[in-house]
Amino acid sequence: MKTVCIALTTIAASFLALAISGCSKADSAPAATAAAAPAASSASAAAPASSAPAAVPATAAAAPATVVADVSAASPAVAPVASAPAATAALLAATAAPAAPPTAAEREAERKKAQIEWALKQDEIKSDPNGQWATDAKASSTFNDAKGNTSYSASQATGEPNVQTYSTTPQAWSSKTPDSGIEWLELTFAKPVRANAVRVRESSGSGALIKIEVFDEKGASHTVWSGADSTKELNYLIAEFPKTAFMTNRVKLTLATNVVGGWNQIDAVQLVGSIQ
Repeated sequence: MKTVCIALTTIAASFLALAISGCSKADSAPAATAAAAPAASSASAAAPASSAPAAVPATAAAAPATVVADVSAASPAVAPVASAPAATAALLAATAAPAAPPTAAEREAERKKAQIEWALKQDEIKSDPNGQWATDAKASSTFNDAKGNTSYSASQATGEPNVQTYSTTPQAWSSKTPDSGIEWLELTFAKPVRANAVRVRESSGSGALIKIEVFDEKGASHTVWSGADSTKELNYLIAEFPKTAFMTNRVKLTLATNVVGGWNQIDAVQLVGSIQ
């Protein structure tokens, strides 16, 4: 009986040992899991750091598109981009640079071109089949009270142009005094026409004309041009207007001689029109 009790005690002790051993394993599992968790968390936390190097090149490649001026010259990948503003600046500098002055040959070529264009224009006016030059003239005053066909008289403004240089000359009409204010020159033409233009050849003190009138069959005047005369040097003031409903062969020019200093001279006047 004693032997059985000892055996039972031994078996009970074994079961107790197994139970204690099981409890110890069960209690140690959460600890192991808890110990593993920080390691896994640490691994997870380390992941962004390990991916950061891959993100840096992408950011660096995009930067020059928006901040070209801040790109370091030490970065060979973006050096060509950084050079673009320099090339643009060089181009702008070259564009903004003043042009070189024309050479003597270029100036002479331009002078000849201008003279040819001027000569062609004079020839076109003189050859106009609808144009006619004045045959008679009278004026508000004349230099030295000139009359008839004498120098500076109103008659010097009749016929074709005969002054070839911009200067004061006895071959053109001049008022009695320079810069005195309002003066006028009235011209008569051989053939009455329905007018559509008047061409005034100015040969000295150009730019003083302020009004051009034509007269109808009853002697009434009609202003066909008025304003500021932009004529420079030896050239024409050309006044073009709708064809008149009446026939005319008289033109009156009004000058403000004080507008342009010095003597204001008229070389010739052409009336343009047709009988229809």
